[in-house]
Amino acid sequence: MIENQRHLFDMPEDIAYLNCAYMSPLMNKVREEGRRGIQAKAQPWRLAPPDFFERSQAARAAFARIINAKADDIAIIPSVSYGISLAAHNLPLKPGQNILCLEDQFPSNVYPWRRMAADRGAALHMVTRAAARTDAGAHWTPAILDAVNDKTAIIALPHCHWTDGALVDLVEVGKKARQHGSALVLDITQSGGALPFDISKIKPDFVVCATYKWLLGPYSLGFAYVAPKWQNGVPLEEGWIARAGSENFARLVDYQDEYQHGAQRFDMGERSNFHLMPMALAALEQILKWGVAEIQQSLSAKTEKIARRAMEIGLVSATPKLRAGHFLGLRFDGGVPGGLLRTLAGRNIFVSVRGDSMRITPHLYNNDADIERLFSALKLSLAPPQ
Repeated sequence: MIENQRHLFDMPEDIAYLNCAYMSPLMNKVREEGRRGIQAKAQPWRLAPPDFFERSQAARAAFARIINAKADDIAIIPSVSYGISLAAHNLPLKPGQNILCLEDQFPSNVYPWRRMAADRGAALHMVTRAAARTDAGAHWTPAILDAVNDKTAIIALPHCHWTDGALVDLVEVGKKARQHGSALVLDITQSGGALPFDISKIKPDFVVCATYKWLLGPYSLGFAYVAPKWQNGVPLEEGWIARAGSENFARLVDYQDEYQHGAQRFDMGERSNFHLMPMALAALEQILKWGVAEIQQSLSAKTEKIARRAMEIGLVSATPKLRAGHFLGLRFDGGVPGGLLRTLAGRNIFVSVRGDSMRITPHLYNNDADIERLFSALKLSLAPPQ
């Protein structure tokens, strides 16, 4: 179990921020790296050609360690939609085939597939909540496995559902995908850095992760894993830095058809971003220092404590076996009360509502006082009028 880490963040004691799935706060040292990066751009004579490469290569390698991949298999991207579009740009899809997603899946992992299906004469199939529903919570994995068939060209999923944390067994889905020759594309933005993930066990084709949630990094940056079989594909951009020999600024006019090795051909333009990249690297290094499995264990203890307290006041959540440990979706009898988020925010308590769930997503900066503040406010909000 990791001790409380609130001291690493700029978080006043009267703030109960239980909303990491919305956007993580920045650690103090991550913020300072951003400031230093801005200062470097303010004085560009201090920037040398190695500065365009060293931090981005280190961040690429750090993310690779988090998912047990090789650095050469990681591309640097600006967003989930960019990474999913990259996958759609390179995967085959024939008329009459289908792409499989989950009902209410995050839209960045849906819209590119809708476009691709429409352009190719294929279909987009949604595994429904009704098919996954059990008394213990949504059990997506059996419903996904039942939906995959020989016409399924692409399976595009999260590791856990963004509305309530309902978990998908990606190892089993990966096995089914390989049995049917389906490509597996994953958006792990709501799990990467908080839930263990192993490329060698899941064997996906593409994996996309933004940095601004559980990777504790900046907005407008992310990473994409590209399996070796797809690394001769076509990038979305034809940037100079992705070409062979780009380290030699004096000879950039010697245009190259050859790309940098591995997945670097898929890097976004201006990937060297002098303030965002150092921030991402500092956050990734801290996550590796803590350990993803240790983060998951610590956050699971927090959400289980909250789930037990919630049950006492009539709120229902999925059993721990069916949800990611860092995620908790609480459901109210009769639906989420109107104005609840506004009431809680007025008391400096911050959570989200997604779908029919109040989403509680703590991190290592949350303490027992935050949980007490949450339930004191909930009891007042749910109390019958006098």
